Amino acid sequence: MAGVMTRDVVLFGRYWKATTFSSVVQPTIYLLTFAAGVGALVNRVGHFSYLDYISTGVVATAVLFSSAFPGMFNTFVRWRFQRTYDAMLAAPVDVEELVTAEVLWIALRAGVYGLAPIVVGMVFGLPPAWGMLLIVPIGFLTGFGFAAFGVLLAAIAKTIDNFNYVTSALLTPMFLAAGTFFPVSSLPSGIREVAKFNPLYHCVQLVRDAVLGPLHLGDLGHAGVLAAFALLTWRLAIWRLGKRLID
Repeated sequence: MAGVMTRDVVLFGRYWKATTFSSVVQPTIYLLTFAAGVGALVNRVGHFSYLDYISTGVVATAVLFSSAFPGMFNTFVRWRFQRTYDAMLAAPVDVEELVTAEVLWIALRAGVYGLAPIVVGMVFGLPPAWGMLLIVPIGFLTGFGFAAFGVLLAAIAKTIDNFNYVTSALLTPMFLAAGTFFPVSSLPSGIREVAKFNPLYHCVQLVRDAVLGPLHLGDLGHAGVLAAFALLTWRLAIWRLGKRLID
């Protein structure tokens, strides 16, 4: 597993600028656009200023983009076109080690990239808080689940074009209905209940409570959902990619 991660780190050194740019700039644009546009119409959401509210919410979007997409596209290209995973399995590496190493590396990056909206928010007035130190572990846990989810989808997809359906019909609704830009409580009752099964919703709640406070016992439930999601998608990704790679 260490060998697979070492390879990922070395490769990342070659393209880190482009990857970091796309993973950081896109959620930052969401933050600035909504803060300037909607923020001019809505000053506060509950007890929070709209800037504080959206700065903490967009963390989940940054984590999603920097974990699910690499999980999908990198995995598909490496096993379908480059045959990288076939070569790795010829060494003393099994599918579980391969998937775990790939997902861990993506999750580590996602946890760090999740800090970008907070840094931008601080520039525009978000007050510093000790809870911001929890963003990296929260982002890591969330990123692990979505990276494994991406690997699972890559192992299921027949062509790389299938990811267009996933992005439009699944990932986009997930980050729009996660409490990022507006409270989930404002949604119709049926949709509101479904939204609470969304792992991104639990990420948003954890980040918001950590940064804006206060943390409470309910946050253990949010963390539990993220951990369960990560465990489930990790095991499914290992199982499905194993079926693809091993006849």
